[in-house]
Amino acid sequence: MTTGARALLIAAMVVALVACDNLERQRKARDQAASDFFPNGQVQQAPPPGTVPRGAAAREAELRQRPALTAELLQRGQDRYQVYCTPCHGLAGDGHGTVVARGFPAPPDFTEPRLRAAPEGYFVNVISNGYGQMYSYAARVAPVDRWAIAAYIRALQLSRHAPVGQLPAEDRQALEHAP
Repeated sequence: MTTGARALLIAAMVVALVACDNLERQRKARDQAASDFFPNGQVQQAPPPGTVPRGAAAREAELRQRPALTAELLQRGQDRYQVYCTPCHGLAGDGHGTVVARGFPAPPDFTEPRLRAAPEGYFVNVISNGYGQMYSYAARVAPVDRWAIAAYIRALQLSRHAPVGQLPAEDRQALEHAP
C-alpha cells in the first residue's frame, strides 16, 4: 500500500469516526415527548386518513378466500385452537375453559343452535374482530390459521352431535361398551 493510499484510508476512518459522534448527539424526539416541529406539539402523530398498514391488503385477500378443507388444515386448526381458544372455550368447545373456572364469564357453547347454523366465515370474523367479551385475535392469529380454527370448530360441533349410525362399527362398539 502506498503512502498516499494509506493517508487516504486514515482520513476516511477519521471522518467516519467523527460522523459517528455526530449521530450520538443528533437532535431526536422521544415518544410521548413535546415537540415544536408539529403544530399540535406532540411527537406521536396519527397516520394520515386512508393509510393502509403494510401487508394489510394481502391479509384481507387471505381472509376472503377459504382454503381447501384438508386433514392438514384440520390438524393446524386443532393446534391453533388449543393454543388460543381452549383457555376460554375449553377443549370440547363447551365454554368451560380454565379461565372460566377462575371466574371469567363463560363464552357460548359452540354446539348452541345459533352457532351450529353460523357459517365458518362468522368464526373467522369473530377471531378477527372480537365479539362481546372476546377481544380481537387479528394480531395474534394469521388469516389462514383463522380459517383452520373455524374448520376445527366445525369438526368439534360435528363430533358432539354426530348420529351414532354414521359412526364406523368399531366406534359404535366402543360407545356401547363404554362405562
